[in-house]
Amino acid sequence: MKVTEFPDRVLKIDEEKYLYFGGTAYLGLPPNKKFQKILFKNITRWGTAYGSSRNANIKLTAYEKGETFLAKFIQAEAALTVSSGMLAGRLVLESLKQEKSVFYHFPDTHVAISNPDSIPFFINEKLNPRLLDNKLEKITILSDAVTSNAVTAADFSVLEQIPNHKEITLVIDESHSLGILGKNGSGIFSTINQPNIKRKILVSSLGKAMGLSGGVIASDINFITKIKENDTFVSSAGMNPAFVQTLADAEKIYWKQNKKMRENLTYIHSKLIPNTNILFDQNYPVIYPKIENINTILASNKIIITNFKYTSETDYLNRIIITANHKKKDLDKIIEILNQYQNEND
Repeated sequence: MKVTEFPDRVLKIDEEKYLYFGGTAYLGLPPNKKFQKILFKNITRWGTAYGSSRNANIKLTAYEKGETFLAKFIQAEAALTVSSGMLAGRLVLESLKQEKSVFYHFPDTHVAISNPDSIPFFINEKLNPRLLDNKLEKITILSDAVTSNAVTAADFSVLEQIPNHKEITLVIDESHSLGILGKNGSGIFSTINQPNIKRKILVSSLGKAMGLSGGVIASDINFITKIKENDTFVSSAGMNPAFVQTLADAEKIYWKQNKKMRENLTYIHSKLIPNTNILFDQNYPVIYPKIENINTILASNKIIITNFKYTSETDYLNRIIITANHKKKDLDKIIEILNQYQNEND
């Protein structure tokens, strides 16, 4: 399917209008006029791109403004922007590999923080026995905040079972939780407080809920300082400064759109019939329908959802995305269909 403009709540295909419940613009920001106005103003000030190293002698205040906002928003000591979420993940892994840490990964961890030398955190749904042995060592645990095919945040209370002689660094990818979960969309970073975690590191794309191409790393000041000295970071151009400035300037819009998204989720929760064929949580803007041919059924009713296949998967993934921009009449239409077809699958 090819479209000629940003697919918001409605898109056109062959001159016909369809409701759109796909993508990752959870807060509906790319077409938001007030958000665009702030961005356009910052493009006028900072230009369309800035290709210099962040370590060059000229320092743009846009980065200071945006990164100060992100650190406060996420509730971390410090934050650093980069050109993409993928680069954020690569930079973090590069730095941690120098510490001779043993890497473990939660199931379905995104490729942005995947390490070929990592070993499973769980074996047969139980903690990997290596995590419980007597060896004194540094360990790094990699996990998405919310994995694919899940609608709730990962439970990190299991880390409390790891003995204190293991020095734990936790790396979480918040690409699908920043701007969505937590107070005003601050994510889950600040809520992870297991006492045996020595260091927490957040990586995230900013091109999803936050509406701007780029990535962020957030952690303690010492780790962020280390990233700033990383050769890859030094030799890379930064995130577009107009975009970074916009992060700070659009703070109130982020709050407003998060509130609208949550209102839509509350409405769905009040209307959608609970059923095992529908994976939905009222705090998360993604629905996974386990209904045969649901993609075709919805398309026949002029509704398009996300439908694709990860390279590591054999089946296509059907994902319904709820954004801040969907109207009640949009929600009513898809709820009616889901309620009808899930009952037929009982």
